Amino acid sequence: MKKTVFVTGAGGYIGRHAVKALCDRGARVLIPAHHAEAVDPRAERLDVDIFSGDPALFHRCGDPDVCLHLAWRDGFDHGSDAHVLELPQHYIFLRDLLHSGLGQLAVMGTMHELGAFEGEVGETSLGRPASPYAIAKAALRELCAYLCRESGAVFQWLRAYYVTGDEEHGRSVFARLLAADRRGEETFPLTSGTRRFDFLPVWELAQQLAAAVLQRQVQGVIECCSGRPVTLREETERLLRERGLHIRPVYGAYPEPPGPEAIWGSCEKIERILKGETGDDPSSSAGAVRPV
Repeated sequence: MKKTVFVTGAGGYIGRHAVKALCDRGARVLIPAHHAEAVDPRAERLDVDIFSGDPALFHRCGDPDVCLHLAWRDGFDHGSDAHVLELPQHYIFLRDLLHSGLGQLAVMGTMHELGAFEGEVGETSLGRPASPYAIAKAALRELCAYLCRESGAVFQWLRAYYVTGDEEHGRSVFARLLAADRRGEETFPLTSGTRRFDFLPVWELAQQLAAAVLQRQVQGVIECCSGRPVTLREETERLLRERGLHIRPVYGAYPEPPGPEAIWGSCEKIERILKGETGDDPSSSAGAVRPV
């Protein structure tokens, strides 16, 4: 049976790709109409404000089987006050959906919840968030886990790492490098580039998100990742080759900011999902791809 998925933040950097991946897998996708102009036309637009406090919001959202909650303001500005000030709105919205009958909640997480954690991250890894963004996300994770336990709903916390690709719509260091190349700049200053991160193209992340929410057996914290630590220098050089860029990175121009020397996710859960080893209807993971 076709699942109905309500996706918040559908017009965002990750959201647009997630909606397409869900539609490609045959899900019925519902999204708020606000800022949805560039979103896959197969998604149904609804005139809803997720932070309205409307007691009938669950029904106005189409009585979905799943809510994939991606909406989050100022995600690229980790010091913004909005992360903490708007946390209660996220809590109330998700609480009201669950109290109204939502049976499955999936929320976008971030490796920044772990702060300076070093090494491979798994479901039980503990860290110390070190910014308003990270603190608010970590708090939302615990609040959602509590709400889902109380309501008996399936809870999935989809933790992302360093997302690449579609740089024209992003604000990562790679987006800035491409913008500098388009301006005709000859060099681009970077850190030493020796730190290792878990990079994943946004379209592969979208496939992982779609596969995760279209099944119910694998729950809890799910690392959405490649499972491979790669240096920033290696990833930069790969981008230069693939895009045929002429700009020259200047490594060591900036000191390394505080943070781990290497952090990456465990693929154990997401590989089970992508392989279809969850006991769910195999049609929900049609077209799945393994992390590469």
